[in-house]
Amino acid sequence: MAKLRIGTRGSNLAVKQTELVVAALLKIEPSIDLRLVKIKTKGDVENRPLFAMDEKGIFEKEIDQAVIHRDIDFAVHSLKDIPSELPEDLVIASIPKRAKPNDVLVNSHKLPLKDLPAGSIVGTSSLRRAIQVLRLRSDLDVRPIRGNVETRIKKTLNGEYDAIILAEAGLNRLSMQANISERFPIRSFVPAPGQGIMAVTCRSDNLSLISTLKRIEDHESRQQAMAERSLTQNIQGGCRFPVGAIATTKPNTNELSLHASVFSSDGSKNIRLKETGSIADAIKIGNKLAHRLNQMGVEKLATEWRNAIRHWNRRL
Repeated sequence: MAKLRIGTRGSNLAVKQTELVVAALLKIEPSIDLRLVKIKTKGDVENRPLFAMDEKGIFEKEIDQAVIHRDIDFAVHSLKDIPSELPEDLVIASIPKRAKPNDVLVNSHKLPLKDLPAGSIVGTSSLRRAIQVLRLRSDLDVRPIRGNVETRIKKTLNGEYDAIILAEAGLNRLSMQANISERFPIRSFVPAPGQGIMAVTCRSDNLSLISTLKRIEDHESRQQAMAERSLTQNIQGGCRFPVGAIATTKPNTNELSLHASVFSSDGSKNIRLKETGSIADAIKIGNKLAHRLNQMGVEKLATEWRNAIRHWNRRL
């Protein structure tokens, strides 16, 4: 097989994720010649928190454009960075096995959230995480934070923040799990759709490469991803509306359950729904749950959030 060029962001986490894909490919096809190509994205150079940027694909657009233009052959992304709709000449060719999707708390004193002193400054880049923290501890001072995983951890260890919240998958992939103070249960602290999932994109007309990439795919992780993405594609309110969603599958069964949680901007309201069905109907399950959420007034909550985001932006 010819040399294949893999596009990735330059962060340590992005490179590590790409190396995991490389290792999986070499295991099934040792003769593959693979070369990493680091590409800088708009999200890498922006200093604003993610919720302040009203656009899609800030961490993947430049990389996937390189795929489309054949500057690279395929790319490795965090699934939650990929917009709901891809260009027609791109496809998510492979989804390897999902890592743990939980959010985790990090602080230098190894305290759980309930034991943080009142007024503690908690950093997060996510409105979804921020509102869930404030629902549990309204006496905390939740503030925006930017930077890669290592930078954020450094900011809490040196006292700039009293604690931060991150995705467990990233810490595990960087072998930094010793910093975890508390793991939040996925039912009570619902992750972002796609959290813990890597996605490999390539051109939709590159059938030979798609066939190779499919060999490192995990079927259950693919169905979980499809359920969560179909939910976000069909929910009213837009991409900046913080939605928690997690699909789970029972071992040795064909059952998939999709849990979703949405909040009002002040945290006083929480709509929690669940939809269960056959794993083969993952997309239908996501669509059905989105329809139920829409019927319960999600669009009104989204309008409230658009106003609330202006308040958060003033804190930058």
